[in-house]
Amino acid sequence: MSPVERLIAGVSPDALVRDGGAVLGCLLIAYAICWVLGRHQPKDSIWFGRALVDGVLFPLLALGLVYVVRVVLGTYQSVPLLRIAVPMLLALAGIRLLARVLTLVFPGSGLARVAERLFSWLAWLAAVLWILGLLPAVQQEMDGIKFAFGKSHISLLDLVRGVLSLGVVLVVALWVSATIERKLLRQSIHDLSLRKVASNITRALLLLVGFLIALSAVGVDLTALSVFGGAIGVGLGFGLQKLASNYVSGFVILFERSLRIGDTVRVDGFEGVVADIKTRYTLIRAGNGRESIVPNEKLITERIENLSLDDPRLLVTIDIGIGYDSDVEAAQQHLLDAALAQEAVMREPVPVVRMLRFGPDALEFQLLFWVAEPAAQARTRSAVCLAILARLRAAGIAIPSPQRVVRVEGPVRLEGASSVP
Repeated sequence: MSPVERLIAGVSPDALVRDGGAVLGCLLIAYAICWVLGRHQPKDSIWFGRALVDGVLFPLLALGLVYVVRVVLGTYQSVPLLRIAVPMLLALAGIRLLARVLTLVFPGSGLARVAERLFSWLAWLAAVLWILGLLPAVQQEMDGIKFAFGKSHISLLDLVRGVLSLGVVLVVALWVSATIERKLLRQSIHDLSLRKVASNITRALLLLVGFLIALSAVGVDLTALSVFGGAIGVGLGFGLQKLASNYVSGFVILFERSLRIGDTVRVDGFEGVVADIKTRYTLIRAGNGRESIVPNEKLITERIENLSLDDPRLLVTIDIGIGYDSDVEAAQQHLLDAALAQEAVMREPVPVVRMLRFGPDALEFQLLFWVAEPAAQARTRSAVCLAILARLRAAGIAIPSPQRVVRVEGPVRLEGASSVP
């Protein structure tokens, strides 16, 4: 009798009712435990997830309870539904673990979402093969497929096991690094830039250790990696100089804290706020929404203006001209009142109005005031300019436009008229 026939033969109405009640009871108990423990947990918790059932703890608890009930009842009678529930819950636990870790470590990543779906399909396929009793036969067929790598031969089964082992170790390493960042680094390191570099270093070290452990578990001789290490060193020395320089410069920036996340900087005429500091590049976001990706080497070797290091205040100047016959004192007072009417304009130092020169068309003045936040510069300048225009118009003070005199030499012939000297 085949495994499928044995599974069908063990199904009866009494068994379905008994096993269904047992599975439902285990699920309710697991949910109750998660509800009690996870009521005050954050929404990004790997164990509890956003709705308790999408975390890792719920399928693990349900799996443990169902397995215990299956062992106890299986010694006396057939338990077909419990045998089906165990691989299904095991696959669900693996999927939930991968999904929650990737969501936490790589939020919004499309590649992470693809990896999650691929693993889900494979996990459910393995669960179905397990339930139907076809998994041993599939493993035997995969073990018979051999690949030759030089003098070594490896089967498809060993390759799949190696990939799974590597994936499990890397997911656990990412989980540990994310936990360290959330639980320890956020409490002990308050500076965002230092926490970023500490998180990157911790994650890189854990991934490296996990990768080596996975290779060792598969049976790869780690001493052979010394050859690849030498080749990588030669490649860094010749073809990857710029790439290596950018990575080293990124860690130098984070350690020296010459640039920090949130600083307002100007690089090659592009002004914006440092949104993120990666190991290879720095992301700068301007006030109009544009983003600039600057290699870290450029931030180390060239002159960069950091507007947030010593004094976040920013001086704003507005040039304006008034007519020669205008009341100069009244015009100056209107300029000062227009600036002081804005909340973003600082009262200390006080705004100042200066006369620049006797222009060809107007008396030219300059209004100077300070803003506390560089991000408010453009908004405040526009508001002050509009207030100046409204106040001068209300006071009858003219803002003259340039006057030009056009001289025409020689006779001019108009249509329908004779020449005019």
